[in-house]
Amino acid sequence: MSDSTPDSVPEAKSPYDQPSVRIIEPNPPLPDFTFDQFSPALQDVIRSNGWSDLMLVQKKATPYILNAQDIIVQSKTGSGKTGAFVLPLLQVIEKSHRSPQVLIMTPTRELALQVFEETVKFGEPMGISSVAVYGGVAYGPQLDAFKRGVHIVVGTPGRLLDHIINGNLNLKSIRDLVLDEADELLSMGFYPDMKRIHSLLPKDRCTYMFSATMPVNVKRLAQEFMRSPKFLSLCPTDISVSNMEHIYYVCEPHEKDRTLLRLIEETNPESAIVFCNTRRDTAYVHEYLRARGFKVGLISGEVNQKQRQKVMKDLKNNEIRFLVATDVAARGIDIQNLSHVFMYDHPDDPEVYVHRAGRTARAGASGQAISIVGLVEEIALKNTAAKFDIPFVKKTLKSDAQLAAIIQERTTVYLEQEFRQLKQNDLAGANRMIPLLDSLISSDDEKQVLGMMLHKFYWTHFTGLTEPLPREDEPSEEGAGPRR
Repeated sequence: MSDSTPDSVPEAKSPYDQPSVRIIEPNPPLPDFTFDQFSPALQDVIRSNGWSDLMLVQKKATPYILNAQDIIVQSKTGSGKTGAFVLPLLQVIEKSHRSPQVLIMTPTRELALQVFEETVKFGEPMGISSVAVYGGVAYGPQLDAFKRGVHIVVGTPGRLLDHIINGNLNLKSIRDLVLDEADELLSMGFYPDMKRIHSLLPKDRCTYMFSATMPVNVKRLAQEFMRSPKFLSLCPTDISVSNMEHIYYVCEPHEKDRTLLRLIEETNPESAIVFCNTRRDTAYVHEYLRARGFKVGLISGEVNQKQRQKVMKDLKNNEIRFLVATDVAARGIDIQNLSHVFMYDHPDDPEVYVHRAGRTARAGASGQAISIVGLVEEIALKNTAAKFDIPFVKKTLKSDAQLAAIIQERTTVYLEQEFRQLKQNDLAGANRMIPLLDSLISSDDEKQVLGMMLHKFYWTHFTGLTEPLPREDEPSEEGAGPRR
């Protein structure tokens, strides 16, 4: 997963004034774009913001956007991705049409605001207007902006869909669609909303996808949203450009279960295998996840062949989300769209790690192998890295505040999705509860009651939970014409 820190359009005296990168370009590649190829008006605005050259991703991506070619751009956070789509789109917007021409979807309110600020900073001096659209705030200012007329709409899919359904936002004049941080859009649970918005967009449009990582679900999204997209990758030379990412986290052995749970919440994989070294750990992790509401299966030496076949069928048919397994499952399994493999223990034999990791990134797809290791296991992991030249990346868990922010954003997504499905009787019932809501939020103590209810709501949707939550200590308009 990419960091949630938004990109900006930073000052750069040289486009190569950054760590060296390995570049993968479309074949044949378009020539790099130069600063003086922008319109004089846009050049003036860019200079007035204190910089006079483009960053590498901007030089490389801009020609494809200006030539109306769908493109997937993979570049690390902080490399200037926002400018890589904001600047060329400002160049092609038809100002005389005060109707939405560019739609930018982001995974979080914070990123929507950051991108919006860039469109304002560079667009307003040119007479190009924008609006930021996201949940958790009043509709009024967003409605006012739509009434005035805007060229660029930046927002999260849930609130965008609300405006579309209510007739506040018409997509018929959209010519350019940007999916920013596409991997996080999916991890936040936006896929159903994105699909519905996609069905309402003009077919004759251009689509650009930007992401720091390219897991298998992002590649699938590209196939659904884009037409013969080009691929541009700018990865630091110290990061493997192979389809597989090898990541590890160090924790105390007794914290492995909670670490696994935090990583599942952060990455939100569609499905994954969790590997353990022993049958005992396999049984424990299976029960730990099952008790928290996850649909999970188990394969170990104690499970007979018929049961194994049923578990594998359930996993492939999405009847279960996670498979907890010993190394008996490391060979011979072929599961499409398996984006993550978690290593609850690092194997004693380095070759076993290779077999485990090979369960994802199948058939040219991409995936992540995430290891949870203690200090002693970290030594073994480094030996595995040396023996097989595996580019492990050590990471630290997100802080409680960072994880809480992810959960709050995801809860907002679930609430918006649930609200759109309300029937008239349910809506009347909700209105009847508003006085109670007003009284609860007036007291800090009573706010915990609301927090408890929201937590249960979130966890039910995140896991598909059907039983009560266990205690924590339990194990168990007319617009511009098309651009192409």
